[in-house]
Order: sequence, then structure tokens, then C-alpha cells
Amino acid sequence: MDTRSRAELTAAMKKLTALDNPNSVQQMKQWLSDNGLEVDSLGKKEVAEMLKTAPTELQKVLLLRQQLAKSSVKKYQAMEKAVCADGRARGMFQFYGANRTGRWAGRIIQMQNLPQNHLPDLAEARGLVRCGDFNGVEILYEDVPDTLSQLIRTAFVPKPGYKFIVSDFSAIEARVLAWFAGEIWRQEVFEKGGDIYCASASQMFKVPVEKHGVNGHLRQKGKIAELALGYGGSVGALKAMGALEMGLSEDELQPLVTAWRNSNQNIVKFWWDIDRAAMNAVKYHMDGEVCGVKFCYQSGMLFITLPSGRRLSYVKPKLGTNQFGGECITYEGIGGTKKWERLETYGPKLVENIVQATSRDILCYAMRTLSHCFITMHIHDELVIEASPGVDLKVLCEQMGQTPPWANGLKLRADGYETMFYKKD
Repeated sequence: MDTRSRAELTAAMKKLTALDNPNSVQQMKQWLSDNGLEVDSLGKKEVAEMLKTAPTELQKVLLLRQQLAKSSVKKYQAMEKAVCADGRARGMFQFYGANRTGRWAGRIIQMQNLPQNHLPDLAEARGLVRCGDFNGVEILYEDVPDTLSQLIRTAFVPKPGYKFIVSDFSAIEARVLAWFAGEIWRQEVFEKGGDIYCASASQMFKVPVEKHGVNGHLRQKGKIAELALGYGGSVGALKAMGALEMGLSEDELQPLVTAWRNSNQNIVKFWWDIDRAAMNAVKYHMDGEVCGVKFCYQSGMLFITLPSGRRLSYVKPKLGTNQFGGECITYEGIGGTKKWERLETYGPKLVENIVQATSRDILCYAMRTLSHCFITMHIHDELVIEASPGVDLKVLCEQMGQTPPWANGLKLRADGYETMFYKKD
């Protein structure tokens, strides 16, 4: 299906542009330039932005370009290569693969970055693809590569006679951060099962906010602030999270940062208490403790001991100067270039490591609690369990949501659903 779709899209592109190879970035940039549209990049975001203002003829070409850019079959090819004789794929998760947090890392099929699915009738689309009805997919869904991409998750199914129970922690990082920092109003929202985005917007703008109700338009601002600002992010983080695309203006961004920080003063204090404790450990080799997180310098390493007892390690730490001329901690590790180099960190970044590492330990505790179940895979804060028809979803979610003994006072909640093929609910 993908081969046929690519051939048809390429032919349509050739007809519209008269290019030898419309897949060539260089040729496409030149063609767009010749037709009055200067472009620096043909990346996903840039093409989406151009589509808003480009003339109709150029829009057609850009849409075809967007469809061709989808590498929808690479995951299927990885599955074919990885599948064992019994129909299962193994070796997908590398234990302690993430350097700073100790999370598992995805390998081979890379379960951690599967495309999301938004099709309302996944089962029907899946049925058409399974029986090879290319025309049916094209007529009903138009964009064949996108449909194939959205169906990748659904290739994972339980063995005959069983079902999948997919259960994940609700807002795990936000809960852990509020627990560490002692941000009481946030913990109360979680305890009552409230919507943190509405509550955050309400706290920031000092008005009641309800989803699809009174001041509902402010929820989006609360959501983007929550997603972007918890670990010291500012205007740049809001932009990276897509604030401008969501309709926020440039002038609104800084006031949004200020409002969020004013509403979460304990979290802001936690960032800088952590920063100070880490600095003291590196500079003076002083042991320290902040909200149950312990710091020590030992054998040329900075160790951060989490409430679970697990230690995060930072190799050969020393003090350096950041881009703003202030003092910061640097240490040796594998950076974005995949090479061993000296990296920079500071309070909010360390808080991100601590919160994500603690969330990972909570998931481990849940996996131990549910060790009587057959856990087929786990992605970040989500468990996928292959269960017999009689297993109760509610009971399983209750077991997963149990708070570890070392996290006294932390309010956890796990939600889930049953399905006959894996999907994002």
C-alpha cells in the first residue's frame, strides 16, 4: 500500500512541478523559489506554516510533499525484522537506557515514539488495510501515508482469547513535582480528581475556570503553561510548545510565565533550593538535603539520592560559567551529539531529572505490584498488560495507583481501558 501510495504521490508531484526528482529538497526549494516562494527549510513545521499563506497551486504541491515525507512503513519493516517465531517481538526496552533518569530506552521498533492515532474509526481503517483495500482507504481517508502511520500502534495485539488492558498514571510528573515542592493547592486538586489545567488557569487569572464552561477559553493557557513551565521554562519554552500556533500573541507570553510562577511559588523555591544544595555539594563537598532529596560529593561524582533510595550520578562535576555569565554546574556525559562531552546543568534542570527519575521508580513499584500480570510493554508512565477476559480493569488500576511506602503523602491515580489492539485512547 505504501509503495503504491508513494508512486502515485510522486507521479502527481512530477506532473505539477515537472521536476526529475520531486523528493529532492534542493530541487523542491528551487522550484518554490522560481514560483515566488523563498524557503529556508522544508521541515514539518515550516511546511505547515507555509500552507497557511501559499497560493492554491503551491498549496497542492506542499500538501503532496507533506504526505511523501511520512516514513509510515519504517516501523512496520522494523516489526517484520524483529518478530520471533511465536509472533512476539523481544528486546524492545533497554534497562536504564536514559543517562540522567534511569528510564528504559526504546530499541529496534522504538515503542517510545510511535505516531499518535486520531482516527475516530480506527477499527474500520484497520480492517481495510488488513484486507488490502487501497481504494477504500484512499476514498474514506484520503491521506494514505497518514492512515498507515496512525495504524502502527494497532499492529500490536494480545494473543488469541486475551485482551489488552492499557493503564497509565494520570499527570504523574505534575503530581510528583507538587509533592516534592509541597505545593498544597495542586495536591488538593489531584486528591479531588480535578482538572489541573483548569485549576492552574484559575490560580493564574484569579477567576473560576471550567472545561467547556465558565472561562473555558482560559484552560488552553493553563495547559500550555503547565506543559512548558514546570522545569524553569520561560518564553522560549512556551514557543517551543507551540504557544504562538495555538493563537497566543507574543505579548501574552511573558505575563503568562510570571502568572504561573507567582501561582507556584513553592515549586520556584524548590528549583533554587535544589540548585543551592547541588552547588554546595560540588563547591564545598558539603552533604545536603532538600525535601527528601539528598546530595553528596564522593569519588569525583555528584550523587543525588532519591526518596526511593536510588542514586543519580553526575561524573566529574565542577563549577563553570553559563551563557548569562552566572555560575553553574558542569559535568561529563553523553550530549545531543552522542559524544562524551562536558554538559551544563542548573536547579530546574536537576529538578526535571529528579521528578522524571522518581516517576520511573513509581512505575517500577507498580510493575512489581502487578508482577502477577503479563506486562507486554511499558511506555513512560503506561503499562500494557495482556489479560484473560475475566481480569477486572478497575481492580488493576487501583493496584497500579498504590503509593510506594517511600512516597508518603503522594497522591497517585491510574486510569485505563480495555482494547483488542494497542492504541492511544
